[in-house]
Amino acid sequence: MSNAEKFLQVAGIDFPEGALPDHRVYEHPLVKRYATKEMSFVWSPAMKFTTWRKLWTALATAEQELGIEITDEQLQEMRDNLYDIDFAHAEEKEREFRHDVMGHVHAFGKAAPTAMPIIHLGATSCYVGDNTDLVQIREALMLVKRKLVKTISILKAFAEKHRDVPTLGFTHYQPAQLTTVGKRATLWMQDLLLDLDRVSREIDELPMRGVKGTTGTQASFLELFDGDHDKVKALNRRVCDLMGFKKAIPVSGQTYTRKIDFSVLSALSGVAQSAYKMCGDVRLLANLKEVEEPFAKTQIGSSAMAYKRNPMRSERVCSLARYVIGLPQAAANTHANQWFERTLDDSAIRRVALPEGFLATDVILTLLADIADGLHVWPNVIRSHVMAELPFMATEVILMECVKAGGDRQELHEAIRVHSMNAGAVVKGEGKPNDLMERIAADPLFASVHDKLDAMIDPILFVGRAPEQVDEFLEEEVDPILKENEELLGVDSVDAVNV
Repeated sequence: MSNAEKFLQVAGIDFPEGALPDHRVYEHPLVKRYATKEMSFVWSPAMKFTTWRKLWTALATAEQELGIEITDEQLQEMRDNLYDIDFAHAEEKEREFRHDVMGHVHAFGKAAPTAMPIIHLGATSCYVGDNTDLVQIREALMLVKRKLVKTISILKAFAEKHRDVPTLGFTHYQPAQLTTVGKRATLWMQDLLLDLDRVSREIDELPMRGVKGTTGTQASFLELFDGDHDKVKALNRRVCDLMGFKKAIPVSGQTYTRKIDFSVLSALSGVAQSAYKMCGDVRLLANLKEVEEPFAKTQIGSSAMAYKRNPMRSERVCSLARYVIGLPQAAANTHANQWFERTLDDSAIRRVALPEGFLATDVILTLLADIADGLHVWPNVIRSHVMAELPFMATEVILMECVKAGGDRQELHEAIRVHSMNAGAVVKGEGKPNDLMERIAADPLFASVHDKLDAMIDPILFVGRAPEQVDEFLEEEVDPILKENEELLGVDSVDAVNV
């Protein structure tokens, strides 16, 4: 009997021995159900450990160029075996040495035996560990950027289409001055543009840890180059260049400052905040039956209530966004608790927070693009809600027109007040439609506007500059960004099935 079977027996869990052997290990839903294959790959063992080998190869290449005795044959053997990883052998050696990096040094040495003597020369574990984290962060940020651009592009089309569709504005979730459906979408887009700018800056400014040594002093490399400081600095620059980084972090302890993790996760938190706000709005609008997210033909909203159209995609976004929004706190605590040049209590949480932060953000943006692309607007429902409130909003215009026609402002104001109170009582007390316009139409005091009341309460007259603001925002803010990033719009993602 296996240890797992013994546990089930001791715990009193009724489960047949040997049943469902392929389904007894926890499966992470971010990977199994939601995330795209690209983002999953970025954080995969294949990506991680081939990057380790690329870093060892870059280091050896730069060392050879600067005079260290490393042969072309050794370098070629390393290049030829970047992707030939015997994971079983690496795990065996890790168990033997109790050290994951040395396990993979030996696995690489097995694949490239002539290079074994110079693999990891002068380096510490963080040379491959931290630099690989930064490579993965860079690639993951690029995926996030691509999806942000795609979502903004989709929302642009939505905003253009509905630029002049009047809808109730809400403050305090109470009806307020009218806006348009398209103008509301620009509020979502503006947040995403700010996120795109932040993510782009993170990509542009992300440094490599570089070649720093055990406590960041580069002592081992200074020894390797017989005290030649210029060669040590040249080694650092060359390795960065070979790995596609513009710069290395200026100084470090054993690790790069964990402040970078905080900054990166804060950028992801910003994306999650924007997504939560947009999807929160969609959920509220779905309740009003004004706007709904996509709903598949065979989709089931409720196992009990067959008629329901629950906004499940938006709810999933909000659920995952809540998690991502909180991740910077973990990164802040990790950075604050790094003693001197390094403590290892950063390791375990970073193995969780960084991949999960990116995987969850990837899911959020996949869903957000899907929601934006299928948003269904119900204009008649929107208009009915507008017309239920618009009479109250129109009273100031009616008052001004009557005064211009010779009416007494105070007398008209009092009449409107009385009619408004009575109409409100009918709406709230009897559940009937707003009849304020009918009351004004029957009052001789307002005879000067009776023939144009309908025209005076056309909703489009009450949206201010909303349509023009949409046009200006798209032309001045959105179009230049999409133009700048147009190469990202032609790339499709390989998505998980549960969008």
